[in-house]
Amino acid sequence: MFLPVSITRTSRRLFSFAALSTVLLLTAPLGACKRVDDPDSDRAESARAYPPASRPVSALAGNQWSTETARDKRGEAEEIMAAAGLEPGMTVADIGAGEGYYTVRLAERVGAKGRVLAQDIDEEAIDRLAERVTRESLDNVSIKLGAPDDPRLPENSFDRVFLVHMYHEVREPYAFLSRLRPALSEAGPNGPGEVIVVDVNRDFSQHGIPPKQLFCEFEAVGYELIGFMERPELGGYFARFKAAGDAPLPDKIIPCPYKQ
Repeated sequence: MFLPVSITRTSRRLFSFAALSTVLLLTAPLGACKRVDDPDSDRAESARAYPPASRPVSALAGNQWSTETARDKRGEAEEIMAAAGLEPGMTVADIGAGEGYYTVRLAERVGAKGRVLAQDIDEEAIDRLAERVTRESLDNVSIKLGAPDDPRLPENSFDRVFLVHMYHEVREPYAFLSRLRPALSEAGPNGPGEVIVVDVNRDFSQHGIPPKQLFCEFEAVGYELIGFMERPELGGYFARFKAAGDAPLPDKIIPCPYKQ
């Protein structure tokens, strides 16, 4: 049975109108929506499972904190290594090693039976340090390139991990510290591994970090403060941490408020 021509044409017009209405209904909400900025857009994808820093981050200031001669005159490295309980035969990491001030002194302190892993996120600094290690025949030193949110250290390997005048520049403190923790030795002749921080008690804009902020961030990811001393004559303060209890999952970490 065939429909009259007039009815068929009317049906076509109705169908076209219905199709157009459907398209308009589908597209109208998209045009009305406002663009929502992604709060994690400027963060490394590898860090986004962790909470962001809730305080400022110091701009990178280069790898030369002070001259080596000036630091040696103050006895900085000797006193810090003694306070950290560093002994011959230990395995240590120097994170943010830069030009190698601590690296070469740590290598001498742990001796031929010890090991030092020097790490930095600056490829040019790593290249220069590798040249220095070769030039000074530091056979117990290895070089490694790290990432801003991950020191990339082997697990259960280190008696001491040194963070000297660099932690205030860490952009992802909770990811960084969480990924650092498994690298500490769990047990052994030297006891559980420790993280040693040397920094300055001043605001991030002046390339430092207040101690209360430091303590809070370490505690948030499962560390315990076991030693602290103020030593302005050595360029700042000294803090000593060890892992305590179970490490919290990334989504269970409570970020610290900005403690000025």
